[in-house]
Amino acid sequence: MKHLALLAALAAPLPALADADPANWDAVVAEAQGQTVYWNAWGGSTTTNDFIAWVGDRVAAEYGVTLEHVKLTDTADAVTRVLSEKEAGEDDDGAIDMIWINGTNFAAMKAAGLLYGPYAEQLPNWAYVDVEGKTVQTDFTLPTEGYESPWAMAQVVFIHDTADLAEPLGDMHAILEWSTANPGRFTYPQPPDFLGTTFLKQALVDLLDDPSVLQAAATDDTYAEVTAPLWAYLDTLTPTLWRQGRAYPATGPAQLQLIADGEVDLAISFSPGEATAAIANYQLPDTVRTFVLDGGTIGNASFVAIPYNSGSKAGAMIVANFLMSPEAQLRAQNPEILGYGTVLDMDALSAEDRAGFDALELGIATLSPAELGTVQDEPHPSWMTRIADDWATRYGVVQ
Repeated sequence: MKHLALLAALAAPLPALADADPANWDAVVAEAQGQTVYWNAWGGSTTTNDFIAWVGDRVAAEYGVTLEHVKLTDTADAVTRVLSEKEAGEDDDGAIDMIWINGTNFAAMKAAGLLYGPYAEQLPNWAYVDVEGKTVQTDFTLPTEGYESPWAMAQVVFIHDTADLAEPLGDMHAILEWSTANPGRFTYPQPPDFLGTTFLKQALVDLLDDPSVLQAAATDDTYAEVTAPLWAYLDTLTPTLWRQGRAYPATGPAQLQLIADGEVDLAISFSPGEATAAIANYQLPDTVRTFVLDGGTIGNASFVAIPYNSGSKAGAMIVANFLMSPEAQLRAQNPEILGYGTVLDMDALSAEDRAGFDALELGIATLSPAELGTVQDEPHPSWMTRIADDWATRYGVVQ
Protein backbone atom coordinates (compact mmCIF):
# COMPACT_ATOMS: atom_id res chain seq x y z
CA MET A 1 0.00 0.00 0.00
CA LYS A 2 2.91 2.39 0.67
CA HIS A 3 4.16 2.22 -2.91
CA LEU A 4 0.67 2.96 -4.20
CA ALA A 5 0.47 6.01 -1.96
CA LEU A 6 3.85 7.21 -3.25
CA LEU A 7 2.75 6.81 -6.86
CA ALA A 8 -0.42 8.70 -6.14
CA ALA A 9 1.52 11.53 -4.56
CA LEU A 10 3.81 11.82 -7.59
CA ALA A 11 1.06 11.57 -10.19
CA ALA A 12 -1.17 14.34 -11.38
CA PRO A 13 -4.32 14.66 -9.23
CA LEU A 14 -7.06 12.22 -10.20
CA PRO A 15 -10.69 12.24 -9.09
CA ALA A 16 -11.35 9.89 -6.18
CA LEU A 17 -13.45 6.82 -6.77
CA ALA A 18 -17.03 7.71 -5.98
CA ASP A 19 -18.74 6.03 -3.08
CA ALA A 20 -21.88 4.04 -3.85
CA ASP A 21 -24.87 6.35 -4.31
CA PRO A 22 -27.59 5.40 -1.79
CA ALA A 23 -30.18 6.57 -4.30
CA ASN A 24 -28.98 3.83 -6.69
CA TRP A 25 -29.85 0.88 -4.49
CA ASP A 26 -29.03 -1.77 -7.07
CA ALA A 27 -25.49 -0.39 -7.26
CA VAL A 28 -25.22 -0.38 -3.46
CA VAL A 29 -26.34 -4.02 -3.27
CA ALA A 30 -23.86 -5.03 -5.96
CA GLU A 31 -20.94 -3.20 -4.35
CA ALA A 32 -21.77 -4.53 -0.87
CA GLN A 33 -21.48 -8.18 -1.96
CA GLY A 34 -18.50 -9.68 -0.13
CA GLN A 35 -17.81 -6.65 2.08
CA THR A 36 -17.16 -6.93 5.81
CA VAL A 37 -18.75 -4.29 8.02
CA TYR A 38 -17.18 -3.61 11.40
CA TRP A 39 -20.03 -2.25 13.52
CA ASN A 40 -18.75 -0.59 16.68
CA ALA A 41 -21.63 -0.83 19.15
CA TRP A 42 -22.15 -1.03 22.88
CA GLY A 43 -21.50 -4.58 23.98
CA GLY A 44 -22.80 -4.52 27.53
CA SER A 45 -26.06 -6.41 26.97
CA THR A 46 -26.33 -10.07 26.03
CA THR A 47 -29.75 -9.55 24.44
CA THR A 48 -28.50 -6.68 22.30
CA ASN A 49 -25.41 -8.65 21.30
CA ASP A 50 -27.64 -11.56 20.28
CA PHE A 51 -29.82 -9.24 18.20
CA ILE A 52 -26.79 -7.83 16.38
CA ALA A 53 -25.61 -11.39 15.70
CA TRP A 54 -29.04 -12.15 14.18
CA VAL A 55 -28.76 -9.04 11.98
CA GLY A 56 -25.40 -10.36 10.83
CA ASP A 57 -26.93 -13.70 9.88
CA ARG A 58 -29.68 -12.00 7.89
CA VAL A 59 -27.50 -9.56 5.91
CA ALA A 60 -25.04 -12.37 5.17
CA ALA A 61 -27.80 -14.61 3.83
CA GLU A 62 -29.57 -11.94 1.80
CA TYR A 63 -26.76 -9.63 0.67
CA GLY A 64 -23.47 -11.47 1.15
CA VAL A 65 -22.35 -8.90 3.74
CA THR A 66 -20.32 -10.05 6.74
CA LEU A 67 -21.13 -8.14 9.94
CA GLU A 68 -18.58 -8.04 12.74
CA HIS A 69 -19.73 -6.62 16.08
CA VAL A 70 -16.90 -4.67 17.74
CA LYS A 71 -18.11 -4.44 21.33
CA LEU A 72 -17.62 -1.06 22.99
CA THR A 73 -17.87 0.05 26.58
CA ASP A 74 -17.72 3.73 25.56
CA THR A 75 -18.72 5.04 22.13
CA ALA A 76 -16.22 7.86 22.56
CA ASP A 77 -13.49 5.28 21.99
CA ALA A 78 -14.74 4.79 18.42
CA VAL A 79 -14.90 8.54 17.85
CA THR A 80 -11.31 8.87 19.03
CA ARG A 81 -10.22 6.08 16.68
CA VAL A 82 -11.75 7.75 13.60
CA LEU A 83 -10.32 11.13 14.60
CA SER A 84 -6.87 9.59 15.03
CA GLU A 85 -7.12 8.00 11.59
CA LYS A 86 -8.05 11.33 10.04
CA GLU A 87 -5.11 13.07 11.72
CA ALA A 88 -2.84 10.32 10.39
CA GLY A 89 -4.19 10.73 6.86
CA GLU A 90 -5.88 7.31 6.86
CA ASP A 91 -8.79 8.43 4.72
CA ASP A 92 -9.60 5.09 3.11
CA ASP A 93 -10.58 1.73 4.58
CA GLY A 94 -10.59 2.80 8.21
CA ALA A 95 -11.02 0.32 11.04
CA ILE A 96 -14.66 1.28 11.70
CA ASP A 97 -17.50 1.00 9.18
CA MET A 98 -20.52 1.81 11.33
CA ILE A 99 -21.13 3.17 14.83
CA TRP A 100 -24.14 3.02 17.15
CA ILE A 101 -24.07 6.67 18.07
CA ASN A 102 -26.03 9.41 19.80
CA GLY A 103 -25.81 12.92 21.10
CA THR A 104 -22.44 14.34 21.97
CA ASN A 105 -20.54 11.75 19.95
CA PHE A 106 -22.61 12.45 16.85
CA ALA A 107 -22.16 16.18 17.36
CA ALA A 108 -18.38 15.79 17.69
CA MET A 109 -18.03 13.58 14.61
CA LYS A 110 -20.28 15.75 12.46
CA ALA A 111 -18.46 18.94 13.46
CA ALA A 112 -15.08 17.34 12.68
CA GLY A 113 -16.16 16.07 9.26
CA LEU A 114 -15.80 12.45 10.32
CA LEU A 115 -19.11 11.17 8.91
CA TYR A 116 -20.15 9.86 5.50
CA GLY A 117 -23.34 11.23 4.07
CA PRO A 118 -25.96 12.28 3.66
CA TYR A 119 -27.29 8.78 3.06
CA ALA A 120 -30.02 7.87 5.55
CA GLU A 121 -33.09 9.38 3.92
CA GLN A 122 -32.22 7.82 0.57
CA LEU A 123 -32.28 4.26 1.92
CA PRO A 124 -35.28 2.26 0.67
CA ASN A 125 -36.68 1.51 4.12
CA TRP A 126 -36.70 5.20 5.07
CA ALA A 127 -40.12 5.21 3.40
CA TYR A 128 -41.47 3.33 6.43
CA VAL A 129 -39.96 5.65 9.07
CA ASP A 130 -42.30 7.80 11.17
CA VAL A 131 -40.81 11.19 10.39
CA GLU A 132 -43.76 13.16 11.80
CA GLY A 133 -44.33 11.28 15.05
CA LYS A 134 -40.83 10.37 16.21
CA THR A 135 -37.56 12.24 16.77
CA VAL A 136 -35.74 10.58 13.87
CA GLN A 137 -34.32 13.71 12.18
CA THR A 138 -32.77 15.31 15.24
CA ASP A 139 -30.29 13.92 17.72
CA PHE A 140 -30.11 15.74 21.06
CA THR A 141 -31.56 18.84 19.32
CA LEU A 142 -29.08 18.65 16.40
CA PRO A 143 -30.46 18.03 12.88
CA THR A 144 -29.15 14.72 11.58
CA GLU A 145 -29.29 15.91 7.95
CA GLY A 146 -29.09 12.32 6.71
CA TYR A 147 -25.75 11.59 8.36
CA GLU A 148 -27.20 8.92 10.65
CA SER A 149 -30.16 6.56 10.38
CA PRO A 150 -32.51 5.56 13.21
CA TRP A 151 -33.08 1.98 14.30
CA ALA A 152 -34.76 2.08 17.73
CA MET A 153 -36.82 4.41 19.87
CA ALA A 154 -36.08 4.82 23.54
CA GLN A 155 -37.74 6.59 26.46
CA VAL A 156 -36.75 6.80 30.09
CA VAL A 157 -38.72 4.55 32.41
CA PHE A 158 -38.12 3.60 36.00
CA ILE A 159 -38.12 -0.09 36.87
CA HIS A 160 -39.43 -0.96 40.31
CA ASP A 161 -40.01 -4.19 42.20
CA THR A 162 -43.59 -3.92 43.39
CA ALA A 163 -42.86 -6.42 46.16
CA ASP A 164 -41.00 -3.60 47.94
CA LEU A 165 -41.98 -0.39 46.09
CA ALA A 166 -45.63 -0.86 45.31
CA GLU A 167 -46.62 2.42 43.68
CA PRO A 168 -44.98 4.62 41.02
CA LEU A 169 -43.18 7.78 42.10
CA GLY A 170 -44.43 10.87 40.32
CA ASP A 171 -41.38 13.11 40.15
CA MET A 172 -37.77 13.48 41.26
CA HIS A 173 -38.83 14.95 44.59
CA ALA A 174 -40.92 11.84 45.27
CA ILE A 175 -37.91 9.66 44.41
CA LEU A 176 -35.82 11.64 46.91
CA GLU A 177 -38.46 11.30 49.63
CA TRP A 178 -38.73 7.56 49.05
CA SER A 179 -34.95 7.07 48.91
CA THR A 180 -34.56 9.03 52.15
CA ALA A 181 -37.15 6.82 53.83
CA ASN A 182 -35.59 3.67 52.32
CA PRO A 183 -31.83 4.29 52.31
CA GLY A 184 -29.67 2.04 50.18
CA ARG A 185 -32.54 0.87 47.95
CA PHE A 186 -31.82 3.06 44.91
CA THR A 187 -28.84 3.73 42.67
CA TYR A 188 -27.97 4.56 39.07
CA PRO A 189 -25.04 3.60 36.85
CA GLN A 190 -21.89 5.59 37.35
CA PRO A 191 -21.42 8.36 34.77
CA PRO A 192 -20.07 8.55 32.12
CA ASP A 193 -22.11 5.38 31.47
CA PHE A 194 -24.93 6.60 29.24
CA LEU A 195 -27.67 5.49 31.65
CA GLY A 196 -25.96 7.26 34.51
CA THR A 197 -25.73 10.49 32.55
CA THR A 198 -29.32 9.98 31.43
CA PHE A 199 -30.40 9.93 35.08
CA LEU A 200 -28.65 13.27 35.61
CA LYS A 201 -30.37 14.76 32.56
CA GLN A 202 -33.76 13.39 33.60
CA ALA A 203 -33.36 14.80 37.08
CA LEU A 204 -32.48 18.25 35.74
CA VAL A 205 -35.36 18.26 33.23
CA ASP A 206 -37.84 17.35 35.96
CA LEU A 207 -36.45 19.82 38.49
CA LEU A 208 -36.51 22.86 36.23
CA ASP A 209 -39.65 24.98 35.96
CA ASP A 210 -38.89 25.51 32.27
CA PRO A 211 -36.62 22.80 30.82
CA SER A 212 -36.75 24.41 27.36
CA VAL A 213 -33.66 26.38 28.39
CA LEU A 214 -31.76 23.12 27.87
CA GLN A 215 -32.50 23.18 24.12
CA ALA A 216 -29.94 25.94 23.62
CA ALA A 217 -26.23 25.34 24.10
CA ALA A 218 -24.85 25.73 27.60
CA THR A 219 -22.76 28.83 28.12
CA ASP A 220 -20.62 30.16 30.93
CA ASP A 221 -23.36 32.71 31.60
CA THR A 222 -26.18 30.16 31.91
CA TYR A 223 -24.62 26.90 33.11
CA ALA A 224 -24.18 27.53 36.83
CA GLU A 225 -27.64 28.99 37.41
CA VAL A 226 -29.48 26.37 35.35
CA THR A 227 -27.72 23.37 36.93
CA ALA A 228 -27.85 24.63 40.52
CA PRO A 229 -31.10 22.71 41.29
CA LEU A 230 -29.46 19.47 40.13
CA TRP A 231 -26.47 19.78 42.46
CA ALA A 232 -28.69 20.73 45.39
CA TYR A 233 -30.83 17.68 44.67
CA LEU A 234 -27.88 15.30 44.35
CA ASP A 235 -26.23 16.63 47.51
CA THR A 236 -29.30 15.41 49.40
CA LEU A 237 -29.93 12.24 47.39
CA THR A 238 -26.40 10.82 47.24
CA PRO A 239 -26.04 9.79 50.91
CA THR A 240 -29.34 7.86 50.66
CA LEU A 241 -28.20 5.74 47.71
CA TRP A 242 -26.96 2.17 47.64
CA ARG A 243 -23.65 2.05 49.51
CA GLN A 244 -24.22 5.68 50.52
CA GLY A 245 -23.20 6.81 47.04
CA ARG A 246 -19.64 5.62 47.60
CA ALA A 247 -19.98 3.08 44.79
CA TYR A 248 -22.19 2.72 41.73
CA PRO A 249 -23.01 -0.10 39.32
CA ALA A 250 -20.89 0.25 36.19
CA THR A 251 -23.66 -0.41 33.65
CA GLY A 252 -27.40 -0.76 33.20
CA PRO A 253 -27.28 -4.57 33.33
CA ALA A 254 -25.25 -4.38 36.56
CA GLN A 255 -27.93 -2.07 37.99
CA LEU A 256 -30.67 -4.57 37.10
CA GLN A 257 -28.66 -7.34 38.70
CA LEU A 258 -28.92 -5.43 41.97
CA ILE A 259 -32.72 -5.64 41.70
CA ALA A 260 -32.48 -9.36 40.92
CA ASP A 261 -30.24 -9.82 43.96
CA GLY A 262 -32.71 -7.94 46.18
CA GLU A 263 -30.25 -5.14 46.94
CA VAL A 264 -32.24 -2.28 45.38
CA ASP A 265 -35.87 -1.73 44.42
CA LEU A 266 -35.63 1.01 41.80
CA ALA A 267 -33.58 1.48 38.64
CA ILE A 268 -33.56 3.66 35.53
CA SER A 269 -33.85 2.30 31.99
CA PHE A 270 -33.94 3.83 28.53
CA SER A 271 -35.94 0.94 27.09
CA PRO A 272 -39.66 0.74 27.95
CA GLY A 273 -39.62 -3.01 27.21
CA GLU A 274 -36.43 -3.88 29.08
CA ALA A 275 -38.18 -5.01 32.26
CA THR A 276 -40.51 -7.34 30.37
CA ALA A 277 -37.58 -8.77 28.41
CA ALA A 278 -35.65 -9.31 31.63
CA ILE A 279 -38.63 -11.11 33.20
CA ALA A 280 -38.96 -13.29 30.11
CA ASN A 281 -35.25 -14.13 30.33
CA TYR A 282 -35.51 -14.87 34.09
CA GLN A 283 -33.21 -11.96 34.88
CA LEU A 284 -35.79 -10.12 36.99
CA PRO A 285 -38.67 -11.31 39.18
CA ASP A 286 -42.19 -11.14 37.76
CA THR A 287 -43.13 -8.59 40.40
CA VAL A 288 -41.18 -5.93 38.49
CA ARG A 289 -43.08 -3.15 36.71
CA THR A 290 -42.23 0.22 35.11
CA PHE A 291 -43.43 3.81 35.43
CA VAL A 292 -42.74 7.26 34.00
CA LEU A 293 -42.79 10.58 35.81
CA ASP A 294 -45.97 12.63 35.83
CA GLY A 295 -44.36 15.40 33.76
CA GLY A 296 -43.00 12.99 31.19
CA THR A 297 -39.57 11.53 30.57
CA ILE A 298 -36.76 12.01 28.07
CA GLY A 299 -37.02 10.11 24.81
CA ASN A 300 -34.86 9.78 21.71
CA ALA A 301 -33.92 7.54 18.82
CA SER A 302 -30.89 5.29 18.59
CA PHE A 303 -28.93 5.89 15.39
CA VAL A 304 -26.15 4.37 13.34
CA ALA A 305 -23.64 6.44 11.39
CA ILE A 306 -20.93 5.62 8.86
CA PRO A 307 -17.42 7.11 9.25
CA TYR A 308 -16.13 9.13 6.30
CA ASN A 309 -13.23 6.71 5.77
CA SER A 310 -15.10 3.40 5.90
CA GLY A 311 -13.97 1.05 3.18
CA SER A 312 -17.32 -0.75 3.28
CA LYS A 313 -19.83 2.09 2.95
CA ALA A 314 -22.12 0.05 0.71
CA GLY A 315 -22.16 -2.83 3.20
CA ALA A 316 -22.79 -0.40 6.05
CA MET A 317 -25.76 1.07 4.17
CA ILE A 318 -27.11 -2.45 3.68
CA VAL A 319 -26.99 -3.01 7.45
CA ALA A 320 -28.46 0.42 8.23
CA ASN A 321 -31.30 -0.18 5.78
CA PHE A 322 -32.01 -3.65 7.15
CA LEU A 323 -32.20 -2.26 10.69
CA MET A 324 -35.12 -0.09 9.53
CA SER A 325 -36.92 -3.00 7.85
CA PRO A 326 -40.27 -4.18 9.25
CA GLU A 327 -38.65 -7.57 9.87
CA ALA A 328 -35.84 -6.20 12.03
CA GLN A 329 -38.06 -3.64 13.75
CA LEU A 330 -40.63 -6.27 14.71
CA ARG A 331 -37.94 -8.52 16.15
CA ALA A 332 -36.39 -5.65 18.10
CA GLN A 333 -39.77 -4.69 19.61
CA ASN A 334 -40.50 -8.23 20.74
CA PRO A 335 -40.06 -8.09 24.55
CA GLU A 336 -38.58 -11.57 24.53
CA ILE A 337 -35.81 -10.29 22.23
CA LEU A 338 -35.12 -6.61 23.03
CA GLY A 339 -38.32 -4.71 23.73
CA TYR A 340 -37.11 -1.61 21.85
CA GLY A 341 -39.60 0.87 20.47
CA THR A 342 -40.00 0.97 16.70
CA VAL A 343 -39.02 3.90 14.47
CA LEU A 344 -41.64 2.92 11.89
CA ASP A 345 -44.96 4.48 10.98
CA MET A 346 -47.58 1.75 11.23
CA ASP A 347 -49.71 3.47 8.59
CA ALA A 348 -46.86 3.17 6.08
CA LEU A 349 -46.62 -0.62 6.39
CA SER A 350 -48.33 -3.30 4.38
CA ALA A 351 -51.30 -5.00 6.00
CA GLU A 352 -49.19 -8.11 6.58
CA ASP A 353 -46.34 -6.24 8.26
CA ARG A 354 -48.67 -4.17 10.41
CA ALA A 355 -50.47 -7.31 11.53
CA GLY A 356 -47.21 -8.57 12.98
CA PHE A 357 -46.87 -5.47 15.16
CA ASP A 358 -50.57 -5.53 16.12
CA ALA A 359 -50.23 -9.14 17.28
CA LEU A 360 -47.14 -8.47 19.38
CA GLU A 361 -47.73 -8.86 23.11
CA LEU A 362 -45.70 -6.10 24.78
CA GLY A 363 -45.70 -7.90 28.12
CA ILE A 364 -46.74 -7.38 31.70
CA ALA A 365 -44.12 -4.77 32.60
CA THR A 366 -44.27 -2.66 29.42
CA LEU A 367 -46.29 0.55 29.36
CA SER A 368 -48.50 1.19 26.36
CA PRO A 369 -47.71 4.20 24.14
CA ALA A 370 -50.50 6.10 25.89
CA GLU A 371 -49.13 5.23 29.33
CA LEU A 372 -45.67 6.44 28.33
CA GLY A 373 -47.18 9.91 28.20
CA THR A 374 -45.27 13.04 27.30
CA VAL A 375 -41.84 12.65 25.74
CA GLN A 376 -39.39 15.28 27.00
CA ASP A 377 -36.73 16.52 24.59
CA GLU A 378 -33.10 15.64 25.05
CA PRO A 379 -30.98 18.60 26.19
CA HIS A 380 -28.40 20.08 23.85
CA PRO A 381 -25.22 17.90 24.02
CA SER A 382 -23.18 20.70 25.57
CA TRP A 383 -25.15 20.40 28.82
CA MET A 384 -24.36 16.74 29.22
CA THR A 385 -20.66 17.16 28.60
CA ARG A 386 -20.30 19.73 31.36
CA ILE A 387 -22.69 17.99 33.76
CA ALA A 388 -20.84 14.67 33.44
CA ASP A 389 -17.52 16.37 34.16
CA ASP A 390 -18.97 18.21 37.16
CA TRP A 391 -20.56 15.02 38.50
CA ALA A 392 -17.18 13.26 38.38
CA THR A 393 -15.60 16.11 40.34
CA ARG A 394 -18.37 16.27 42.94
CA TYR A 395 -19.42 12.65 43.40
CA GLY A 396 -17.21 10.44 41.27
CA VAL A 397 -15.68 7.30 42.73
CA VAL A 398 -12.89 5.04 41.52
CA GLN A 399 -14.04 1.45 41.00
